[in-house]
Amino acid sequence: MSAEPDSLFGGRLRLFQPARGAHRAGTDAVLLARLLDPGPEARVCDLGAGSGAVGLAYGLAGARVTLVEREPEMAALARRNALLNRIAATIVETDLLAPAASRQAAGLEPESQDAVVTNPPFFESGSRPAHRPSPNALRAAAHSFGPGDLDGWIRACAWILRPGGQLGLIHRADALPACLAALDRRFGGISVRPVHARADRPAIRVLIRALKGSRAPLDLLPPLVLQSANGAATPESAALHGGEPWPPVAHDRL
Repeated sequence: MSAEPDSLFGGRLRLFQPARGAHRAGTDAVLLARLLDPGPEARVCDLGAGSGAVGLAYGLAGARVTLVEREPEMAALARRNALLNRIAATIVETDLLAPAASRQAAGLEPESQDAVVTNPPFFESGSRPAHRPSPNALRAAAHSFGPGDLDGWIRACAWILRPGGQLGLIHRADALPACLAALDRRFGGISVRPVHARADRPAIRVLIRALKGSRAPLDLLPPLVLQSANGAATPESAALHGGEPWPPVAHDRL
């Protein structure tokens, strides 16, 4: 674990993280933490919370936060970070892919949350692109899925959300078809925003928002470009990393 807490969002959030080589909060967490605007006092659940960066960012904005994490070491870090930032978060240690009865026994209730944010493991064993698991056990657990687990993960997101609740999700850009397939018949009003490292390069991530039970059509939103040609952060990227809200989009439904 880092000896001193890192700072995110211009120093608004302080975060103890695992040592280098394990899964640490970075740009993906920043983007997911700015993706939704559930409003003050909303019940927001961060599924697969790790050290708590995403959920605690919503807590800073006044949300009532639940952090769900399977790994005891990471759950302990999330608990420590909630205390460090003086956020009254609920920490639930459970496997999101476990049966519903196990999740309820751990403290989760169905249809109990207004919003869910999640950064699921990016790689499925046996899938393409080929993925070599990290030798660090915590990093490997954070990055790797079993076959079909993405669908189970999204099913669990729908289980915990109230009808009409919001889902915020980040994934690899090439995983967009699998994400849309998992969302089908569970969510609608889907908006997809591609994320590019630079404007002349293919997207590396997709940010997805969706409403449980909605039948509204899909929107493809303007892309976010993280770096200019010289490698400097674009104004949009710098603003998000500094804790500013997402620039509004006129036709954005959520």
